[in-house]
Amino acid sequence: MRKSLFSPLKQENLTSLGIYYHFKTGIVTFRAAREWEEGPDWSRYGRDFTYEHPLTARTAYLGHQETHDLFRRHDLTGYLDDVVDLIKKGHHQGIECFFDQEKDIHFISNMHSNTLGINNGYHAIRSGGIRRHEKDEDELDVIIDGLNLSRAMSFKNAGAQIPFGGSKITVQCDPLDLNDYYTIGFLAYALDRTRSFTGPDMGFSPGLADVMRREGYSVNIAGGFESKIGPTGSPTAYGVYLALKEAAEVKFGPKALAGKTVVVQGLGAVGYPLVEKYLSKEEVNIFVTDILQDPVKKLMAQFPDRVREIDPGDVLTADADILVPCAMGGVLDEESIRGLKYSIVMGAANNQLKATNQEEEIRLAKILAEKAILFQVDWMHNTGGVIAGMEEYIHRENASMDNIMSHTEKVCKSGVRENLEAAIKEGITPTERAYKYFSAMIYLG
Repeated sequence: MRKSLFSPLKQENLTSLGIYYHFKTGIVTFRAAREWEEGPDWSRYGRDFTYEHPLTARTAYLGHQETHDLFRRHDLTGYLDDVVDLIKKGHHQGIECFFDQEKDIHFISNMHSNTLGINNGYHAIRSGGIRRHEKDEDELDVIIDGLNLSRAMSFKNAGAQIPFGGSKITVQCDPLDLNDYYTIGFLAYALDRTRSFTGPDMGFSPGLADVMRREGYSVNIAGGFESKIGPTGSPTAYGVYLALKEAAEVKFGPKALAGKTVVVQGLGAVGYPLVEKYLSKEEVNIFVTDILQDPVKKLMAQFPDRVREIDPGDVLTADADILVPCAMGGVLDEESIRGLKYSIVMGAANNQLKATNQEEEIRLAKILAEKAILFQVDWMHNTGGVIAGMEEYIHRENASMDNIMSHTEKVCKSGVRENLEAAIKEGITPTERAYKYFSAMIYLG
């Protein structure tokens, strides 16, 4: 039988679970609770009740030992230990789980850090996307994904110079109908409970943000179709473009992009505008690939003399100058790195290095450096989206694209150049230097 943190909650009429860790003291604590029973109409969240209201007179709270005993009774102690080990390895603050029995919704807030956000003056102290996973996915894989992404968000927010810690929300549920206000209300309740600010990620439409805000469920979400600033892919693409130019100058010298061959892997929300708006204006040879043919054909038709297609299977072995990963993460492991012929690898994809912890990322970055490949961990420059999200969250209807672009320039032009040059001066990789610099902020020295 597939193991799940939600199994004991489901079988013993509980709704909530918290696993918390302090890496400096080594203390781990568990909490579980029954905070509602059958009956809450989540579609009325924000109207009839808020996250602070009691939802049942029969609340029950389990402390550390009682929660541990709960998992022992259900023969899940080993599984609980596996989750705790993952939390410890990443220096995470923990996870919080909320369960809706009626629709079997498994909501997990993966919390890495709150240091940069604890005194920011806003309800949300952490920031990170919300993504949906299928119900039949292995829960431990979902947790690993969420924890890795939340750790990356801590550093991305720090690198972007915005006042939030890092988190990532993962939800295992049926595909969301935007007219399903019950599910949307439950997601808003759990979101507000975790003091997180989020935006729709894989598996959730940007329309989720529109409904939550328009219908009064939560203001702790941005990135919808109705947003004044529009999709965040364009400012993210702009930041990656600026970072590429800085990296090319460090690697090749002035006017560094001229005549170079660039391979863009993935033509989604970031990769497409990166080619269309920015790389197309440079004197570069562009090769593109995507699992969908439509964006490839559109760019080739728009720039017939500039853009050509490369087979997805040839991307990691191509004889070219610059690789720009803009698709799924995890494309760079030890084996694939050995076959690279690029001089620079720098793109928008999250977690490009196939690693589950900081130490492994630094190890792989060193292998790239041994091959004379200039690489910088992605969270240093794919920050346009979080900068745009913060602008919308703080300024709402007064959010300004000019503010977003100027902030992005500060981070992805000046900040990237500073990191690359400091790494050279210190004799370490840009990835190691970035972690060294920002870890002191995130982990309080």
